[in-house]
Amino acid sequence: MSALPAVVPQSDLPRKVTIYEVGARDGLQNEKTAIDTGVKADLITRLLDAGLSPVEATSFVHPKWVPQLADAKELMTELVDRLGDRARELPVLVPNEKGLDRALELELRHIAIFGSATETFANKNLNQTFDGQWAMFEPTMNRAREAGMTVRGYLSMCFGDPWEGQVEIAKVVEAGKRLLDLGADELSLGDTIGVATAGHVKALVQAFGDAGVTTDRLALHFHDTYGQALANTLAGLQCGVTTYDASAGGLGGCPYAKSATGNLATEDLLWMLEGLGIEHGVDLDKVVDTSRWLADHLGRPSPSAVVRALP
Repeated sequence: MSALPAVVPQSDLPRKVTIYEVGARDGLQNEKTAIDTGVKADLITRLLDAGLSPVEATSFVHPKWVPQLADAKELMTELVDRLGDRARELPVLVPNEKGLDRALELELRHIAIFGSATETFANKNLNQTFDGQWAMFEPTMNRAREAGMTVRGYLSMCFGDPWEGQVEIAKVVEAGKRLLDLGADELSLGDTIGVATAGHVKALVQAFGDAGVTTDRLALHFHDTYGQALANTLAGLQCGVTTYDASAGGLGGCPYAKSATGNLATEDLLWMLEGLGIEHGVDLDKVVDTSRWLADHLGRPSPSAVVRALP
């Protein structure tokens, strides 16, 4: 068993959090070397065995845009063969109705939609205007909800945009509320290029609260570009947010934003939560072992500080 930090609970923080594991989708989507479908299935199976749930499996996006995830149907079919009905509980990202059709064909139950808080990124990532993206999402979300699916809304560029610079908090709240109003069950606020700082996080969460969006509807998605992901997570905890996206081994990036580096590492998040005495239900040792196993397949060491530090 690995060493663990001293547990010093803080009375002003939540007692329990959910870690939304994105390593298999967001973590791998930017990898240049093709990864075997069986390796991806092994990764997801190992993450589930470590206690992580939800584990986002893949994206039904056109292979032209994200070649690494071109095997989405094959992956989900293999997971159903391995895990049975449990595999249908794994969330998948769908960009549009065609992606939803593929998810429905496999009888999946949870999807995610990916929106933008800025005009430029909506154009680069979705080939839409800021206003046009909602018209694209609406039929997809309506059909998903009619089919009994849950819908997660991702909102990118919530703290800064590499083309537009700082993003006004009011603009982010407007975009987030539009996703929620379309029927998203949960809204994940993404620091896509890792420029957020703790005060900015608190101000944004407070602005959503002022607009009537409670913290139980929010998740936070941090990148560690400037080493601020854990500080930003602590700020989110102090605001009462209890769902955090993380990627095993700290893998990840965005194909359309070259300044977006790795996600918050699941192991680094777990270490902090352990020290704060916050329940999470995940086996740190198993996640570390999985990240080291994956690093061997990728041919480079894990960027996670905890993975590097533990023997």
